[in-house]
Amino acid sequence: MRRRSTRPVLSRLGASVTLAAGLTVVGLAGSATAAGDPAVAALQIGLHARRVYHGSIDGIPGPQTASAVRQLERKARVPVDGVADKRTRSALGRLGRPGFGTRILAFDDVGWDVSVLQFLLARHGFPLGVFDGRLGVHTEDAIRRYQRWSGLPVDGVAGPATFAALRSPPPASPILLSPPLDGPLGDRFGPRGRRFHAGVDFPAARRTPVVAAEAGHVVWARRRRGGWGLLVTVAHSNGVRTMYAHLSRIDVRIGERVDAGARLGLVGATGRASGPHLHFEVRLRGAAIDPLTALR
Repeated sequence: MRRRSTRPVLSRLGASVTLAAGLTVVGLAGSATAAGDPAVAALQIGLHARRVYHGSIDGIPGPQTASAVRQLERKARVPVDGVADKRTRSALGRLGRPGFGTRILAFDDVGWDVSVLQFLLARHGFPLGVFDGRLGVHTEDAIRRYQRWSGLPVDGVAGPATFAALRSPPPASPILLSPPLDGPLGDRFGPRGRRFHAGVDFPAARRTPVVAAEAGHVVWARRRRGGWGLLVTVAHSNGVRTMYAHLSRIDVRIGERVDAGARLGLVGATGRASGPHLHFEVRLRGAAIDPLTALR
């Protein structure tokens, strides 16, 4: 196969995208954006399953992905040219096929298209555990939640209507918010390893005050299972909720109305936290959205 230009191009059904370090991926379905290309993410999921890729499932082409493709080609004894064509994708086994949108996806399906689906669901605010290319209980639950959010029939099966909705841009906050504390940013919204980080982290000293990002009503103010630790959730206008996790102390009660800038609690490391920081999420009718798109 003739090598393509190294100039990046947008991928779409039946198109190709050229990645960094001379890696070309052929026949991908997805949409290349600053948030990562779902088709590249599908390739990374397959490469991870073949134990040649150990980076983040972020859909962003780079040297690690290019190197992993070449390692796979050597293992599969196909021409080592960095081109993820049909021969290379066949070496991914079930995770190398079929293309996204070519079949209806239901529980226990495995494939490239499931990997694309998982990445799109997470990017639209419905993370589902690990990216693995298998439509298990967590992915099925994410499909149902996304269908309910989008006003589609809720059946946990991904078909043309769900695919079409997922091709739209991810949701954005209809209101502006203030930072919940002063300080640098840590991990941001997006892929992190094989999972999706649904908020942003603010590393800060223990007992640093955490304030409400906007006026609203407190709807949760206690410990929450699932790694959150001590959590405060505030409901605002237009279906927006903000969540403040890993607190060391909570200073508000459920049902209390708070003003923007009111103290909610103190930074801590409760729940699943490697050190003191605030994990801050923004939800729009249940969908996690990038807090940085809402912060003033």
